Amino acid sequence: MGRWTNQTTGTDFVLLGLFHNIKAPDLLFSLIFLMFLVTVVGNIMMMFLIWLDSRLHTPMYFLLSQLSIMDLLYSSTFVPKIAIDFLSGKNTISFIYCAIQLILFTTIMGAECFLLAVMAYDRYVAICHPLRYSILMCPSVCASMVAGTWLGALFNALAHVIYTLNLPYCASREIHHFFCEIPALLKLVCADTSHYENGLYVSGVVFSLIPISYIMTSYGKILSTVLRLESNLGMRKALATCSSHMIVLSLFYGTAIIKYVLPKAYHTAEQDEVVSVFYTIVTPMLNPLIYSLRNKDVTRALRRVLGR
Repeated sequence: MGRWTNQTTGTDFVLLGLFHNIKAPDLLFSLIFLMFLVTVVGNIMMMFLIWLDSRLHTPMYFLLSQLSIMDLLYSSTFVPKIAIDFLSGKNTISFIYCAIQLILFTTIMGAECFLLAVMAYDRYVAICHPLRYSILMCPSVCASMVAGTWLGALFNALAHVIYTLNLPYCASREIHHFFCEIPALLKLVCADTSHYENGLYVSGVVFSLIPISYIMTSYGKILSTVLRLESNLGMRKALATCSSHMIVLSLFYGTAIIKYVLPKAYHTAEQDEVVSVFYTIVTPMLNPLIYSLRNKDVTRALRRVLGR
């Protein structure tokens, strides 16, 4: 990291952020902060309900609680900093805080990519192999898979962040983004990063396209099984659960692929900022809403808690 310090002056970097060249920054800030509040309330509510209601102590809801934790960490990593910068009129970020944002974002994003695949596997086993569900998704197996998602994402994040922060940077300290993200930082490097960008692309494929392929295969088998169900109630329940998952998958993976898998020629810095808003602010807000509004078990649990 010493090479970064030697190549630049001072300790702060400039985040151009979401509000430059915006005609109504107050409106945009109010909207972002409102979404942040909904995210915090919604995800804390989901974790609270799952912890409080014994009927929700199942692998599916344990995985959903992990998703809520990730979404809460997502927004808490970025939105408070955005609010401080907007209200103070400053848009600088220290090297240490930039490194913290990098490691948190890269870890959480990678973990969520794998977690959504684990959630698809859980639904596949529950619907296609119900008699073996208690064995294939027993607490120890479920906990091991969740731990694997976190550890795999952490190791990947450490490798990328350490390498990125040790690249030789130019004098420019303006990051064309509202938080520290590897693609935005690479634009400030005074060296050829094409080989590393190829490695970043491979990592993006591993953490997005491979889970998506597995998820689509799992849901294809689920759909085939559901269509053979004689019970209309069972079919509707299975389709309702899986459709909720598919909404989450489309929002999260779609934006991630645009950012990390599509070639740079197909998206600009401004477009990257908009895409980043979706998987850092919008999706974490929508996840608890989608699961709570479309899940009868969650709505019943909420009524029981409110009834007390």
